[in-house]
Amino acid sequence: MRTVIKHGRIVDPANKLDKVADLFIEKGRIVGIGKGPVGFTPEQVIEARNRIVCPGLVDLSARLREPGQEYKATIASETAAAASGGITSICCMPDTSPVIDTSAVTELIHQRARLANKAKVYCLGALTSGLEGKTLASMHALKLAGCVGVSNAYADIENTAVLRRALEYAATCNLVVHMFCEDGGLRNDGVIHEGMMSVRMGLPGIPETAETIAVSRVLLLIEQTATKLHFCRISSARSLDMIAQAKQQGLPVTADVAISHLYLTEIDLAEFNSLCHVRPPLRTTRDRDELRKALATGILDAICSDHQPHDEDAKAAPFGLTEPGASTLDVLLSLSLQLVQDKVLDLQTALAVLTIKPAKIAGIDAGHLAQGAAADVCIIDPELAWVAEKETLASAGKNCPFTGWEMTGKVTHTLLDGNIVFGNTS
Repeated sequence: MRTVIKHGRIVDPANKLDKVADLFIEKGRIVGIGKGPVGFTPEQVIEARNRIVCPGLVDLSARLREPGQEYKATIASETAAAASGGITSICCMPDTSPVIDTSAVTELIHQRARLANKAKVYCLGALTSGLEGKTLASMHALKLAGCVGVSNAYADIENTAVLRRALEYAATCNLVVHMFCEDGGLRNDGVIHEGMMSVRMGLPGIPETAETIAVSRVLLLIEQTATKLHFCRISSARSLDMIAQAKQQGLPVTADVAISHLYLTEIDLAEFNSLCHVRPPLRTTRDRDELRKALATGILDAICSDHQPHDEDAKAAPFGLTEPGASTLDVLLSLSLQLVQDKVLDLQTALAVLTIKPAKIAGIDAGHLAQGAAADVCIIDPELAWVAEKETLASAGKNCPFTGWEMTGKVTHTLLDGNIVFGNTS
């Protein structure tokens, strides 16, 4: 269908574009900005006056719970939630059941995502078989099946020799390793950040060094292997110092932060709020502020949702027995726009860390509005106020720590390959 999005403020950080113009779409591709092709007659008009038109968001980490935990959520439910939040590309972590360590599981996820047709899902394959940290997964076969990177998800690889070989193998396959850094021994049975609140609440803590020691180990191996490595969900200021130094040395590393860690701190765990039980744990106010600064300075390259939908029982037990993770697909964009209102980021930077930068990390052709690109587009009403409530969340997981928060800025339309997958033509 030939579509024109009229009078919108087109903001495309990849092409340094910020102007009011019309966007022309044909056969699922962008065919013009400001001026359409000769003879272009639209079959569909979307009015976007006083709205922001930007590339569809790219999320580097969202658990879709399928296969294996469909009682929590499904690919269909969570890609629909993604579409309602302007997200058109999602990276799926390998800790499904069964694990994404075979071509068959990869194809199953891709097939179900195509059937849902709400967002594009890209798999991260397992770094080790079964995520057990003992033998290497068949990364070459996973790449051929369409995996855009490899990861061991939350599972720690205790044997440094195995980790080194895994990094070397990934390098030979030209795959980016998405590494969640946490030393299993130091984490032990911790559930929150080791500090003031862990003492006050009487809960076992996870020290900052659980992350920083794991980061330093990986960086030393990257110096040796030259593997492209992406640090997932950095949570501490000290880790940022090491990553900044590594970038200055020219090491091929990038890093992201979860949206929750840009707002919440260990203080939000008061009264044993299990909705704030996440991994890595929420840390200090200083850590949160340094994470915000690192986005503005480019030390951190992307914001992700780190979406983890849960059923009610998963968060209903005593705090230490609840499952970590927050439902955040619905609030990712609005909270990121709040950073602009709070003058933490400018609009170009905020959209860049949600679009073109994560797309480059994932190695996918997305996150931009260049002529000929897939018409994955997000239209935002920046003045639309709304309240995050369980009833308004599109995700099947209602475990959102931002429930009750008033937000400004919401998606009105999401287009995937030129087709409206959220919103209408009015």
